[in-house]
Amino acid sequence: MAKRNRREDKIREEQLVDIVEVKENAQDFFTRNRAVILGGLGLIFALAAGYVVYKYFIQEPKEKQASVAIFKAEQQFARDSFALALENPGGGFESLLDIIDNYNGTSTANLAKLYSGISYLNLGRFDDAIEYLNAYSASGDYGPIMKNGNLGDAYSEKGDIDKAISFYSKASTVSEDALLTPYYLYKLGLLSKRNGDNAKALDSFQKIKNKYPDSEEAKKVDRLITMVSNS
Repeated sequence: MAKRNRREDKIREEQLVDIVEVKENAQDFFTRNRAVILGGLGLIFALAAGYVVYKYFIQEPKEKQASVAIFKAEQQFARDSFALALENPGGGFESLLDIIDNYNGTSTANLAKLYSGISYLNLGRFDDAIEYLNAYSASGDYGPIMKNGNLGDAYSEKGDIDKAISFYSKASTVSEDALLTPYYLYKLGLLSKRNGDNAKALDSFQKIKNKYPDSEEAKKVDRLITMVSNS
C-alpha cells in the first residue's frame, strides 16, 4: 500500500510539473522571442495589406489610416504593456480595441484582434483572449499557428486540458515554423503525458528530436522520451 501511494504521489507530482511547465513556457515565450514573433506578424500584415491595395477607391485610404493609428498600440504591445496597448497607448493614438471598432474590415483591424487576444492572455483574462483569438482571421503560414497555439494556452490556463491539447495539435500541424512548431509540439507532448496518452506524448517528443534538433525544446526531450517510453 505504501509503495502504491508513493507511486500515485509521484504520478501526481509529474502531472503538476507538466502543467506548471506549460504555463511558464507560455508566459516567457513571447518575451524571449519577441523580435521573431513581431517580425512574423509584420509579414502577415504586409501580405494582407498588399492584397487590398487594388481596392484603392475605398479600402486603401482606410487601410493606410489604420496602419498609422495602430503605431503606438503596437509599440506598447512590443513592450509587454498589454493593458496600455488594449485601451490607452498614449500620444493621442488609438488603442487595439479602437482599431478593431474604427477600422473594421481592414487587415490592420484583423491583426489587432490577434494582438488583443495575446494581450488578454497575458493579463489573465482568458475568456476575452479566446473571444478575440477566435475573431482573428488567420492566414498564411504564421497566422494559423499563432491563433491555434494561443488558444491552446488560453484553454490550458482555464484548466480545459482536452481543448488545449486539441489546439496545440492544430498549431503543430497546420503549418511549419522552426521556432513555433517545436514549441507547440512540446506543449502538446507535456499535456498528452499529463492526460495519460503516452503514445501521443512520445510522438510529439520524437518529432521534436527528429525534425527540430536545433530547437530549444530538443534539448529537453530525451528525458521525457525515456519517461513516457517506460510508462
